[in-house]
Amino acid sequence: MRKPRVLVADDEPAIRKFVRANLEARDYETILVPDGVEALAAIEKEIPDLLILDLMMPKMDGFEVCRRLREWSQIPIVVLSARGGEMDKVKCLEMGADDYITKPFGVDELLARVKAVIRRVQSSKESTSLPAYAYSDLVVDFVNHLVKLQGESINLTATEYRMLSYLAMNAGRVITATQLLDHVWGEEYSGSDHLLQVNIGRLRQKLGDNAREPRYIQTKAGIGYMLTRAN
Repeated sequence: MRKPRVLVADDEPAIRKFVRANLEARDYETILVPDGVEALAAIEKEIPDLLILDLMMPKMDGFEVCRRLREWSQIPIVVLSARGGEMDKVKCLEMGADDYITKPFGVDELLARVKAVIRRVQSSKESTSLPAYAYSDLVVDFVNHLVKLQGESINLTATEYRMLSYLAMNAGRVITATQLLDHVWGEEYSGSDHLLQVNIGRLRQKLGDNAREPRYIQTKAGIGYMLTRAN
């Protein structure tokens, strides 16, 4: 069985070596690059399972890498940054990052985040007895892991697909914020309501959904979210 392949993009050699040593000690394969331009090229060539992405890099920063990557790839992204401000975290999540680690960070935190993200991607391939969810012009194909709106495929990240498919599998039922966080991110993210809100907002934007007058994802104030029951 192939080892999980992780691409590490960071302009600090010490950080790259630190991450490589600790990941390879846990049976991950690593690829190291020093800037954003090389990161995009390596993703296309090596097809890694996960990208660990520094924000402040030469030639092309992490924000731009994330933006360009989300135009054609759903590879999960864990951002590394010395910038721990809330706005930076929100911006990364809105651009499609799956998680955010603030420098300096410890080995345990790094490994836990990497393991959690890869686990979520793998478990998103879980089987269901339902072949698809369909409501109006929205279709979630559980078999092929595709989402279509008005007959056109939508490019969702692994996290976005996992959120939508979980809501679709439970259409017509209210899913609490805690249930959604536990299912999509894991128990260690219980209480991370802001993380959930940002990702729900991004998913709604891709579906062309309006939070005030939702067509698909309904908010149940103080409880959670519900997807409109299938046709």
